[in-house]
Amino acid sequence: MDTDVLIVGAGPTGMTLANELLVAGVSTVLVDKLPQRSDLSKAGGMQSRTLEALDQRGLLEPLLATGDYPVIDGHFAGIPLPAHLARHRLPWRSVPQVAIEGFFEKHLAAHGIHIRREHELVGLAQDVDKVTATFAHGATVRARYLVAADGAHSTVRSLLRAGFPGRPGTLTVVAADVRLSGVDPLISHTWSDDGHWAALFPLGTDPQGRPLRRLALGGPGRSLPREVPVTEEEIRDGLRMVFGSRVHLLELRYARRITDAARQVEQYRHGRVFLTGDAAHVHLPLGAQGMNTGMQDALNLGWKLGAAVHGWAPENLLETYHTERHPVGAAVLRNVQAQSLLMDWAGTRDLDVAAFREIFTAMVQLPDVQNFLADTLSGIAIRYPMPGTETHPLVGRPAPDMDLLGPVRLHALLRSGRGVLLDPADTFAEVAALWSDRVDRVGQGADTEPMLIRPDGYVCWASSPDGGTHDLERTLGHWFGEPR
Repeated sequence: MDTDVLIVGAGPTGMTLANELLVAGVSTVLVDKLPQRSDLSKAGGMQSRTLEALDQRGLLEPLLATGDYPVIDGHFAGIPLPAHLARHRLPWRSVPQVAIEGFFEKHLAAHGIHIRREHELVGLAQDVDKVTATFAHGATVRARYLVAADGAHSTVRSLLRAGFPGRPGTLTVVAADVRLSGVDPLISHTWSDDGHWAALFPLGTDPQGRPLRRLALGGPGRSLPREVPVTEEEIRDGLRMVFGSRVHLLELRYARRITDAARQVEQYRHGRVFLTGDAAHVHLPLGAQGMNTGMQDALNLGWKLGAAVHGWAPENLLETYHTERHPVGAAVLRNVQAQSLLMDWAGTRDLDVAAFREIFTAMVQLPDVQNFLADTLSGIAIRYPMPGTETHPLVGRPAPDMDLLGPVRLHALLRSGRGVLLDPADTFAEVAALWSDRVDRVGQGADTEPMLIRPDGYVCWASSPDGGTHDLERTLGHWFGEPR
């Protein structure tokens, strides 16, 4: 066996998973077919739940220290969701994908994980003990498990012949990284009277400190085949159609055509092979949900693979990756499809759509609606199906961050990659000792109700009124295997 886990694809999803496996003490090989990391971005924002997860691993502050990544307003179908009204401790930030990849690559290299580039996967075989991957230059890697993080056109998915149902793309729009003049920084989505539209989001700055923006353009007659190159004149024409003469293109750094295809694999697990990120789900890139959902796939899977490699994973733990993450991916596809309809991507100016958007825009002024949409888009609203969800409102949800012992916050306790049992009255010390090699107990002094938190930061047990000792023991076994 060459490694415990082979990760195919070194984008944000693959590198997030590599870090989770590093924390779990699992040997990892990370490969990518590209000769070098791209210096262009495909996504431009990090949502609250992803930021929380990085904070749980002690990576958030070092990442934010690498540049100027401002807090930004979220949106649903181009309708703003003001950041100052959000209830989240860590509001959305404009952190471009290129910055995330650069940070993770350096972080992983500092811990001995170096990306093996120019590794194009051409063959895949698995048996009861291992997966064998073959690459175009003749090399092979044998691993206990293989994880596909190789994007929307996943080679792993193709070699598995995995079902990838959904809707094919019906139109394209232009997505470009640009420098512009004459832009109002407070405006994100703009429509012209004849159906042309533009969306703008901050992408940080170039090496000279000049602001960069992600620009999307669409409308009547703008849907061209994906292989048709995007020209500067096409960008300038689109800007004129929407903004008239007040906005000008200064530099076109990168451009491509994206489609409104919406697909999701039927199964996230195929024996010893797992699908993550765009290899598992594709959709329009609205709200950076593709990148964030992929990174959260990795956060869900990483500790479970670690448990399996170390031999304490309970039966069916690896199956919960599919049962927990497939519904999340499906929900993202639904909200993206709803947004594309409300945004009128095709530029039809359909009167029924316009009427519904007018009403929906008025509804979004209500705080409860804003909170619901912000929670949904950010991942904060995720609630995994697990025992106990019917009896306690916290079970299945991300653990709320809080002060525990003086300056110590809950999220800091998760940096070890182990489970955490909050036991403020020292009620469960005897039971917890049986799992002390996998779960850290925080005892007297913690100002909170008793709860058990998985390594990925989700509550899997919270105390019932009678103390719940038996339920805790059963829950520890359910998620952390047999006691030592």
